[in-house]
Amino acid sequence: MDENLRSQVETYLSHLDGLIQRGRQLRDTLITAPSDPPTAAAARAWQEDCGVTINQLSGGSKAHWLARAFSASFLMRSADGRAVTEAAPAEIAKRLLGVLDQAVASLTGMHDSGGVDGSSTAATSPEAPPPRRFEFVHNAELRPVVEQAFIDSRRALEQKDFELALRTSCGILEAIVTDALEYKGLPVLGDAGAPAGRIADWTFEARLAVAEKSGLIRGGCARLPPAARTYRDHKEHERGSNVPVSERDARLAGQVLHVVMRDLDPGR
Repeated sequence: MDENLRSQVETYLSHLDGLIQRGRQLRDTLITAPSDPPTAAAARAWQEDCGVTINQLSGGSKAHWLARAFSASFLMRSADGRAVTEAAPAEIAKRLLGVLDQAVASLTGMHDSGGVDGSSTAATSPEAPPPRRFEFVHNAELRPVVEQAFIDSRRALEQKDFELALRTSCGILEAIVTDALEYKGLPVLGDAGAPAGRIADWTFEARLAVAEKSGLIRGGCARLPPAARTYRDHKEHERGSNVPVSERDARLAGQVLHVVMRDLDPGR
């Protein structure tokens, strides 16, 4: 990566970090005072700043996944998937924070594909310092592994390898939930209906269920598609032999991962 591009990437990352910090404060305030006029005005200003940045990172294309994710953050959807009304202010802030997290992941995870000056898709090289998304993981040796996997999952989604993106997101999800369960300890987990044996021997579904019953995570995993729940069955040598993983399934798995990350690290 040349110095000019490196400088642009670092500038965007710094700007995104500032937007995320503002957004977290607004989200917390909007939960308790959604109708407060000064807070509402500050939220609108923040949303506009987010929109400008997302527009730059998506090259001005409304079809870009980042631009579409930004637009979708404002809408509630009916059971059949149709947009029906605008989401609540605190929910919008929460969703936009997720979009900003994805923008950071894209910047830190993608190889140079044409620059980040607004003329093409946001990109950078692995040399850029990754954000510390997984500081909440208790096993220090696991943190860099899941961080790199997170970057890989975003790259796979960008490259439309939806099966790899889904499998990687689910692998991260299982790893961080297992870490939280092991830290809590089997004696405590027994009251949450934990199965017998080592946590490492539990099924993916069992780990998620016990984590939810013990209060480590909330109900976000209910949104996992069937392909995600059986991701362990999709062995590398069998890829392509099952029903293809859809883009929707891959993105849902990534969204659930973000929700669980917030559950395990409430300060995000």
